This record gives sequence, C-alpha cells and structure tokens, in this order.
Amino acid sequence: MRTVRVVSAEFDVRDEGEGDPVLLVAGGGASGRVWDLHQAPALRAAGFRVLTFDRRSLRDPSAPSDPRTVADELAYVLAELDIPELRAVGVSSGGEVVQELMLARPRLVTGAVLMATRGRGDLSGRAMADAERELAASGVSLPPGYAAWQRAVLNLSPATWRREDELLDWLDLFETAERAGSAPVPAPAGGEPADRLDALGRVAVPVLVLGFEHDLIVPPWLCREVAAALPLGRYAELADCGHYGYLERPAEVNSALLEFLTGVL
Repeated sequence: MRTVRVVSAEFDVRDEGEGDPVLLVAGGGASGRVWDLHQAPALRAAGFRVLTFDRRSLRDPSAPSDPRTVADELAYVLAELDIPELRAVGVSSGGEVVQELMLARPRLVTGAVLMATRGRGDLSGRAMADAERELAASGVSLPPGYAAWQRAVLNLSPATWRREDELLDWLDLFETAERAGSAPVPAPAGGEPADRLDALGRVAVPVLVLGFEHDLIVPPWLCREVAAALPLGRYAELADCGHYGYLERPAEVNSALLEFLTGVL
C-alpha cells in the first residue's frame, strides 16, 4: 500500500495485479476494501491491475466531500503513480466522482462503469440528506439493532428479504459493524447535487451505466438519465438488487463489468 498526500487529503492506495489498470471508487463513507469481497478479485483474475483507495480528509472531516474535489485529487494521485490512462468503476457517489474525472481529465479515463449513479439531485435524495443532517445535529445514536435493520431496509432488495437465512447474515453483519463502530458512515451531505446531465454530453468514451431494480437511494430512472446523456452510454438494469446490488448479486455485476471492460481499449 502506498500513501499519497494532496493539499486537502491523504490517499491510502492499494495497487494489485498486472495488466491494464482499473480504478475502483467506492461510495461515500465506504472503505475501498469493500471491493475486495467480489469485484477486485474477479478483475485481477481476468488480467487487470486493480487500484482501490481510502481517502482521509486533512481538513474538517465533517465537511461535505465534493465529487469534483475528489476527482481533482485522484488525478494528482494517479499522476504520482505514473498512470497516464485507465478504466474506472464507481458506485453511488463514487460514480459521481468518476463522472467528474472523465469531464476534468478526458484523456485519463478510457472507459467507465457507473453503478447506482445520478446526474442530478431529486426530491428523494434531498429528503434523505435533510433527515441525515437532522439526525446528526440531534446527537442521537440509533441502537445497533435498529441501525442494522434500517440499513438493510434502505440498501437491500425485497428479493434478499425473502431469503431469510441470507437476510439474517446481512443483519448480523450490519449489527456487528454498528457495535464495532466500523459501519460505513454516510458522507456528510452538502448542497443540492449539481445537474451534470448537459455536461456529460462532452464525455467521448464508452460508459456502461448499471441500475439496480429496487434501489431506494438512487432509483434506476436516475441511472437511465445518465446513460441517455452520455454520447457513448449504455444502460443495463439488474433485477432483484437494492443499492448494494454489487454485493447482493456479485456474479451478475462482475459478468457485466468484465464483458464491458475487456471490450474497452
């Protein structure tokens, strides 16, 4: 692992495998190690060099993490690693970072996969951000069992809820993480997400947008808008997936990733 420091943050970068590089960008609050469960091993086995990272703010850690800022920081990190071009994969707010990276550094990203991504704000997202701000300001800590249940409701598909043995594993995992203080903390909510749909018309590389059928955090219609805005955008939707679709149905997600990324020169 290598640590790269920029003006406002430090990046702990894990760089493993041989072949063409692929950058994996997790959603806000999640460790880059989330990719180690399914996607990173599959990509390395397919002959890719895989880069994941954790970012630590050197300023106010409670300040919102703007996708454009993180994209600029990542461009510097990749230059330090002597990587002139790569493919990129982002999920949730990590997908917004990849969008900004493609816009700011058009020669850096040769192709991308955006999962559970949006190109604009919406009422549901605003309501969720307002609720998270209100809860944080109240100083109230949810009991671990309740927090685990809430996380499952928001992020897992009803199909997963019907498989009770599997659901029990998820609830145990979430509650254990809550009690250990290692559960992903939502990235601090900033202002209304910028409308980037028009700007995405400048992206000149192929992009696969993956939506998850039962995603409550980023509904699939927002993903379809992103694909439609991209000149070389393609949209695919995976059934029986919530916001954690890449963890709920990893085989299907990995198949889509590999088919697309191996076709991008």
